[in-house]
Amino acid sequence: MSSERLAALLDEYAELEKRLADPAIHADQGTARRVGRRYAELVPLHKAAGELEQARADLAAARELVAEDPSFAGEAESIAATLPALEERLAELLIPRDPHDAKDVIVEIKAGEGGEESALFAGDLLRMYTRYAERRGWLTEVLDAQDSDLGGVKDVSLAIKTKGVPEGGNGVWSRLKWEGGVHRVQRVPVTESQGRIHTSAAGVLVLPEAEEVDVTIDPNELRIDVFRSSGPGGQSVNTTDSAVRITHVPTGIVVSCQNEKSQLQNREQAMRILRARLLAAAQEQADAAASDARKAQVRTVDRSERIRTYNFPQNRITDHRIGYTAYNLDLALAGDLDGVLDALVEADRAARLAGDTELTRR
Repeated sequence: MSSERLAALLDEYAELEKRLADPAIHADQGTARRVGRRYAELVPLHKAAGELEQARADLAAARELVAEDPSFAGEAESIAATLPALEERLAELLIPRDPHDAKDVIVEIKAGEGGEESALFAGDLLRMYTRYAERRGWLTEVLDAQDSDLGGVKDVSLAIKTKGVPEGGNGVWSRLKWEGGVHRVQRVPVTESQGRIHTSAAGVLVLPEAEEVDVTIDPNELRIDVFRSSGPGGQSVNTTDSAVRITHVPTGIVVSCQNEKSQLQNREQAMRILRARLLAAAQEQADAAASDARKAQVRTVDRSERIRTYNFPQNRITDHRIGYTAYNLDLALAGDLDGVLDALVEADRAARLAGDTELTRR
């Protein structure tokens, strides 16, 4: 256990506590939220350190009593037995955590090869994450969506955020960062007349939502185009050029939004997505530059890596990275994702305690 790191974090906790007690900080809601998030991250550490310090003090006092009266030996042994668990808890909290864990996210879902069936499955994933968010008491907002002819989605961007400061610094990212990758479905499509099982896939990209202070964007490096929104099959949605396409020239990242009727609103939504993508790109570059750094959890949609299979005939959901299998696919699609997500969190926790830098995969 690093006593220097513990002392530094406890000093930071005390400083943040002072800042939050100053009414002036709440004049800037963005700053107050960032400070509050960091403070919430350190609360469990402060509590664990306090409990361990108190237990050690109690043990010292009990041993002094034993020296005078041996009948207190049992109490001293009982206190001593609690120390290993307290020390392990504190050691776990001292392991550097994912710096984005307290953040909200933008989830992008894209239909893959498979035509309408893939778009319908992408729509199923959208509903799954929306319902999971509802269960957690999170807020959701569709930033942009391109619907398919049969009611699925070809491409959708969904913002998910906590209400207020997340407890313990565990925001949406801490739960959904594992979802990035290729999701495969096996079922009989609605378009299949002979009852044959087909396999198709959709890609999911999870981005920590960036605040303006996280990413600096030079307006001169943006190319902004406006165009007319369109719906499924090219059907016109409105008759004004309200849709917005923003190109970040240095990186080539392109973001389009057309959901809102206002060009200004579409531009704001597109900038939110662009900031998130730039933050993810910067994180991936930093991880690539440091061989001993923790690997980025964001996975690109076009990766061939299949992370999960949804088998409808067997009502089975399988996460291939950790060998997780459960026969409750219907519940998972209804938003009951905690089983697979808890398994992924535990696998990552075990890997970090063992000193590994990446989630165990199969």
